[in-house]
Amino acid sequence: MTTFEHFAEPYVHFAAELADAARPLALSYFRTPLEIVSKLDESPVTIADRTIEQHLRALIQARFPEHGIYGEEFGIKEGNAFTWVLDPIDGTKSFITGFPLFGTLISLTMDEKPFCGLIDVPATGERWVGQPGHTSFSGSPAKTSMCEKLSEARFYTTSPDMFTGDQVDRFETLSRSTRLRRFGGDCYIYGLLASGHCDLVLETGLQPYDYMALVPVIRGAGGCISDWQGNDLSIHSNGQVVASATPELHDQALALLNP
Repeated sequence: MTTFEHFAEPYVHFAAELADAARPLALSYFRTPLEIVSKLDESPVTIADRTIEQHLRALIQARFPEHGIYGEEFGIKEGNAFTWVLDPIDGTKSFITGFPLFGTLISLTMDEKPFCGLIDVPATGERWVGQPGHTSFSGSPAKTSMCEKLSEARFYTTSPDMFTGDQVDRFETLSRSTRLRRFGGDCYIYGLLASGHCDLVLETGLQPYDYMALVPVIRGAGGCISDWQGNDLSIHSNGQVVASATPELHDQALALLNP
């Protein structure tokens, strides 16, 4: 274990504790009658989203009071160089329609850059945990596929409806250059990529709490993840995300996205 990995261990363990606390709360609300409220951006939110985030924020405050917190539902609490980024239910539309592949995203940033993070899928009991140099899936190492060619790639996006304006043409050009394309899954599809079951993911319109946890998971599994221009993702990124199994595949995807 490297010095950096050793440094990350306590935070990774705490992130897992947070996910363990969130999972039963999510399941207690799943497939039950819920009041659905539309936020200013018209995205849906439920009592489940808010209850989970409040609980996680309280746990973080108790353990690391000096750390910042950035949550989807309750905004930013300023802190030191470390900030926990929380999405209590990633895939709220899936959650409220009974689709089981919603997740809880928890990450820790250091100087506004992703440091460690996890994808937890309460309904299936699956979890990907990413940290410097390593990603695990349910306790075992996770590795991306060896796919290096777009023509052989298995492509995913949550929904074609995400893309607007000239993004539509870029999405169609890229996705139709792959071997097959599938839709749906929110954060779950990034777990599939980390475990080698798909090869390429393209999305847009994401917020930091949607993607910060994904970066350590994908990179720790050997994959690449960036914005559409190839820049590293940070809290200040523009919400365009492309993730690939290999550097070769990533370069080909970026070339089509930026003709």
